[in-house]
Amino acid sequence: MNLLTIVIVAVPAVLAVTVHEVAHGWVANRLGDPTAAERGRLTLNPFKHVDLVGTLLVPIGLKLLGSPFLFGWAKPVPVNFRNLRQLPRDIALVAAAGPASNLLMLLAWTLLIAVSAPRSVPWEMGWTGVVFNATIMTLNLIPIPPLDGSRIVTALLPPRMAWTYNRYERFGLVLMLLLVISGALGKVLHPVLAWIERLVMLLVT
Repeated sequence: MNLLTIVIVAVPAVLAVTVHEVAHGWVANRLGDPTAAERGRLTLNPFKHVDLVGTLLVPIGLKLLGSPFLFGWAKPVPVNFRNLRQLPRDIALVAAAGPASNLLMLLAWTLLIAVSAPRSVPWEMGWTGVVFNATIMTLNLIPIPPLDGSRIVTALLPPRMAWTYNRYERFGLVLMLLLVISGALGKVLHPVLAWIERLVMLLVT
């Protein structure tokens, strides 16, 4: 591990998870829930959001191990769904805001790649940003509670089914861990990420 590797990974990682969480809080605030704003979380100051392990150590470790995908996490922005004005629509909008922000950042990193010399530091950082944001976006859209995809599914289900569905949230972390260990998560993510990377290559060449 060297300083340049840390910078190439840390900058996209911190931006990806910070903007992702701020997007959740910003949309929630616009839709009637000021919880994140009241707790000082509607800021791009990374120190308000960064989790040392999830934001830095995990993605840097994956990069050094040559992982085909990079992911991480930040401290979740608090959202009180009871304050939202139009349920269940607003739950879906708040949930979708995170992955949508990653899509926008992915496009921004693609632009950086397009204007950078191949294999330069900006080019490498751009590719890291593309892979990181593509992974977080895709991963969060998996409908396993409490990932963002599960919130979107919750908004589409009848109330009784949504309540039953979300009862399994306490098992979500265990299920995700099993998917990682078994390699199933990689099998799900790899085709999607490969397609995104091919599309980016077409756009920048």
